[in-house]
Amino acid sequence: MRRIGIIGGMGPEATVLLMSRIIAATPARDDADHVPMIVDNNPQVPSRIKALIEGGGEDPGPVIAGMAQKLEAVGAEALAMPCNTAHHYADEIRNAVAIPFIDMVRLTVDAISSETRPGAKIGMLASPALRITGVFTDAFAGTGRIPLHLADDSPLLELIRHIKIHGADDNARAQMTVASRALICEGADMLLIACSELSLVSGAVDPAAHSIDTIDLLAGACIAFSSGQET
Repeated sequence: MRRIGIIGGMGPEATVLLMSRIIAATPARDDADHVPMIVDNNPQVPSRIKALIEGGGEDPGPVIAGMAQKLEAVGAEALAMPCNTAHHYADEIRNAVAIPFIDMVRLTVDAISSETRPGAKIGMLASPALRITGVFTDAFAGTGRIPLHLADDSPLLELIRHIKIHGADDNARAQMTVASRALICEGADMLLIACSELSLVSGAVDPAAHSIDTIDLLAGACIAFSSGQET
């Protein structure tokens, strides 16, 4: 099994969530069948919200690239990062290391393209930073799929902040249900959970909706790489 380096801390619970989903999805009969993970759970990465939404914070890119280099130096054979917003800095990671970066955004676009028809509207349960930076808009370009953000996505940012402070409590789950229903009402054909904080309350998505969670796709790709089954 090959070692996966996890660029973590954005946020800490989301990092643990990726690890737990990798463990849960691995078809293991013994400890040795599980994916070896080297984790840099660094909550001191400069705020993506301040840098990308508020426009006044320190650039997180160099710190994230430095974490990638450290993980490579201690034996990671591929890198994964359970933060959708931080994929804005994916090229900085790729330029900093010689090992593969398992791109959660690309995995997601490929999965959605295989499950939907051109013209499908993909409801984004995500930080407004993804809309501002165009991370998924750029990735979907040319596929015929259209990312659909809430007309007012500020409540999603408040929900993300709430989860960072209070965890996946009843209030967070209730807000997640409301947001998912709002996207359906605005015309979404499929919902995409594209924030790892929101993945902590993925079970609260309206059960009538078809949804995909980027963390699940990343977990599956980590398992495939580690076991040598990636395509």
